[in-house]
Amino acid sequence: MRIAVLIVNWNAGAHLERALAAVATQTLPAHRVIVLDNASTDGSVSGMGRRPGIELIPLSENVGFAAGNNIAAGAAADCDWLAFLNPDAFPQPGWLDTLAAAAHAHPAVTMFASELRLDADPTTLDGAGDAYHVSGLPWRVGHGQPASLAPAAPSEAFSPCGAAALVRRDVFEEVGGFDPSFFCYVEDVDLAFRLRLRGHRCLYVPGAIVRHVGSASTGLRSDFASYHGHRNLVWAWVKNMPAGWVWLYAPQHLLLTVASFVRFGASGHLGAIVRAKWDALRGLPRVLAERRRVQATRTVSGRQIVRAMTTGWLTPYRTHWRRRK
Repeated sequence: MRIAVLIVNWNAGAHLERALAAVATQTLPAHRVIVLDNASTDGSVSGMGRRPGIELIPLSENVGFAAGNNIAAGAAADCDWLAFLNPDAFPQPGWLDTLAAAAHAHPAVTMFASELRLDADPTTLDGAGDAYHVSGLPWRVGHGQPASLAPAAPSEAFSPCGAAALVRRDVFEEVGGFDPSFFCYVEDVDLAFRLRLRGHRCLYVPGAIVRHVGSASTGLRSDFASYHGHRNLVWAWVKNMPAGWVWLYAPQHLLLTVASFVRFGASGHLGAIVRAKWDALRGLPRVLAERRRVQATRTVSGRQIVRAMTTGWLTPYRTHWRRRK
């Protein structure tokens, strides 16, 4: 089982060095370790030449997390699996070993989510896979809860968080990889959605532990993160939600949009959300064309897809309230 660890870096500073050191301690060594640098200006890749076994792909411009990972994945054509890892994510020594064991035990599954812990407090979960609500809102399962409450056995997740995920390379290529138009944020959910439309599944793997800082380069809850996250969640929902179910859940998607204006307006980020939704609308002709292509390759029923989502009008807001407490 040949695994390529792919890290897309952009001004990650000392986090990148720590992530690479963690990769080097894996009990199951990666077949390839590829760092793609998105034209960083902080010198974070200046010492890459002194690290044996690290392959550096330097770019002259920042093409984003999505396109960057696609380029890195294209360089790993001799590998069976792709392990995506953020430069601010630090895997424990048994991370790859545990994911590989899960892949061997569940040969029909093509996506695996890691057990993310908060780097600042590793007794607290950052996420046990991603959930996805029918309104179009994703979130990390169990975020902020004690790690002791995480599922003890592999369990279904809608998608893996791209901060630390294992995806079979052939299915990644089958759907064209990440959508480069997303640039960053929600591209992992969009990828998993497209794979689910073709009958693929995702499992959360307890014990595949990764300590995660989160938004180390872009800033937690920054305008940049808010803009890309909320623009992209519209595109992911419009592109992928199966026909018929789009109209059923459109009122909940509209409610989510209104709630976003209220929430981010109250926190001083209204401008970012207005730009996000406006640009989401401007991009709809392209997204609708993508939708026709994606839906034409769907192999499972819409009902089967929706069963993997969370439902309930108030579920996203209750979940957000619990996370804010």
